Amino acid sequence: MQSQSQYVLRTVEERGVRFVQLWFTDVLGRHKAFHVTPAELEDALEQGMTFDGSAIDGFSRTSESDVLARPDLTTFQLLPWYEEGAGIARVFCDIVNIDGTPFDGCPRQQLRRVLKGAHEQGYTFYVAPEIEYFYFKDLDPLKTPQPIDTGSYFDLLPDDTASQIRRRTVLILEEMGIGVEHAQHEDAPGQHEIDLRYTDALTMADTVMTVRHVVKDIARQAGVSASFMPKPLAGVQGSGMHTHLSLWRDEKNAFIGDGPYGLSDTAQKFIAGLVHHAPEITAITNQWVNSYKRLIPAGEAPVGAEWARYKADALVRVPSVKPGRIDSTRIEYRAPDPSANPYLAFGVILAAGLRGVNGNYELPAEGQRMAPLPQSLAQAVDLMENSELLHETLGEHQVEWFLRNKRAEWDSYREQVTAFELERYLPLL
Repeated sequence: MQSQSQYVLRTVEERGVRFVQLWFTDVLGRHKAFHVTPAELEDALEQGMTFDGSAIDGFSRTSESDVLARPDLTTFQLLPWYEEGAGIARVFCDIVNIDGTPFDGCPRQQLRRVLKGAHEQGYTFYVAPEIEYFYFKDLDPLKTPQPIDTGSYFDLLPDDTASQIRRRTVLILEEMGIGVEHAQHEDAPGQHEIDLRYTDALTMADTVMTVRHVVKDIARQAGVSASFMPKPLAGVQGSGMHTHLSLWRDEKNAFIGDGPYGLSDTAQKFIAGLVHHAPEITAITNQWVNSYKRLIPAGEAPVGAEWARYKADALVRVPSVKPGRIDSTRIEYRAPDPSANPYLAFGVILAAGLRGVNGNYELPAEGQRMAPLPQSLAQAVDLMENSELLHETLGEHQVEWFLRNKRAEWDSYREQVTAFELERYLPLL
């Protein structure tokens, strides 16, 4: 720890860093930060930053308010998109109690706990998400958002604004050491995708938070807006975060075997766990009222708990493996959207899959729909409330707060009278 602290302090001095942002995440996956000057940095790195947790959604009740943001120095990184001379860096934090024990309201700590349980069984969990999002001319909530291009799947457009912004975003991510497999235009006008190179789940959760921040900030600098809203436009595809998954054990891919499509028994049971528990974890992977306007029939988003190789709307898909690349054997979980809290989403996905492995779940027939996914946030929250898996994985603190927050969101949504209702019913009724 001391050598890492010295490295950070030396880098700050040598690179002329003027502010270090101490990043952490609330239960909903929203970015939070302290901004620390070099004069205060050494104390912040060694002692952390105390703050009133009751001021952050889902953290603490008033009676247990004080918590500590403790920097994870392995995540220190310069932020290269700021103007020359601005000198800004960031480091992710774990939230702990004042006595140093893990804080139950910290999503990063909850993912650490789930990963530790997997590690005790000999597993390392790797993930590689495909993050979809939109570029809009602006984000006026009183107007229909206007995409900044008219492209579709894989379109090679002229060197327009969207292409320039996406290209700059990818180059900045690469400069930060974040591996990007490829980037492309997606199906809808203004919709783009960045596919990340696989890494361990905790690093990837940090990476997803970083990517969302970079995408939005680079768009802002270009005078446009970016949004990870799951379904911002009617009549076109929504944005998903299809996530590729694999377990490794003894430095070998534990999903490689002699079963269907080259899958091991472990992989088949992992899929069975995902299919079985998918309805109850959907409140985490798809946490907003708007998320369920993406999970609708006749699209490419899943609506039921099933697995397949090629079916576009399957919940779990088994991607083909290139010749000679057997180590890339993996499965793809297609329900999550890019506005999910990645720490909680990766945690519950792993927990569901391992429940299948440890419980010897039987893999259902390919294409057999075992259950529908929730059709609304209200249904998802009801399933979550009765989920023993989620209570065990997330802990009572986060489950209790999440349920309360999401029920309030649903009630607020139900109170609204939408333009659809006025157009359809006001002249008629």
